[in-house]
Amino acid sequence: MCRCLGVSPSGYYDWVKRPICPSKRENQRLLTKIEAIHEDSRGIIGAPRMHEDLLADGESVSLNRVARLMALNGLQGWPRRKKRGMRAKAQLYAPDVENHLNRDFSAQEPETKWVTDITEIKTDEGKLYLCVVMDLYYKVILGWSMHHRQDRHMVIKAVEMAHWQRQHSGTVVLHSDRGSQFRSYVFQRFLKEKNMISSMSAVGHCGDNAACEGFFGMIKRERINRTRYPTRDSAKADIFNYIELFHNPRMRRRIAKQDLEIQSLLNRP
Repeated sequence: MCRCLGVSPSGYYDWVKRPICPSKRENQRLLTKIEAIHEDSRGIIGAPRMHEDLLADGESVSLNRVARLMALNGLQGWPRRKKRGMRAKAQLYAPDVENHLNRDFSAQEPETKWVTDITEIKTDEGKLYLCVVMDLYYKVILGWSMHHRQDRHMVIKAVEMAHWQRQHSGTVVLHSDRGSQFRSYVFQRFLKEKNMISSMSAVGHCGDNAACEGFFGMIKRERINRTRYPTRDSAKADIFNYIELFHNPRMRRRIAKQDLEIQSLLNRP
């Protein structure tokens, strides 16, 4: 083999016995961790989110290095499905409810700003609707409910679930679109009883609730659009798995790391 390749036998054996350089050894260690995270996410995480997860786990690595290692080993995320532009259907105007968020989706502390919305999921049994309530501080889904009808009772169940997890009794701004479920008298009365301020998007402006729309786009891209659901129950089980065992733990780890970094900065002399 050495004679055919024009290499000296001593040079070949020296190459075989040569120890791996530190950079290659570190790349192998990182690649093992990247492959484990990629497999745990069912192959949906791309380089940017993989980079975020590695930083949350205490790794010091650049985005370019993560992208290069993933590309060299055939690892990639699940691409976003392209859609044609769709005109939003105008909802009836509720003059007594203002847009308190005004597209400011940042929150300085938990339980101050929540967003909610409804999305549709297709199954072989028919349509299933998912309603979620997200805290804009943690980006965690605090409440959710699913039903084959998108009525006010489904929305109230999701908000009730989020309300049960509250640690403080302060006022919370709950932002939604102007769907009939959110404008109903029963739902608005429920919010007042729970010390919540209703906030609504402008008519036909989906960007006013971009945080919730972004979560729906992510769960559909990473889980729903890749799966065929024979029954509504199978869809419910898979969506529960995504929210409680994948999305929420990642968001909690991320905010915990940020809190530790802020605390360390405050404790510096």
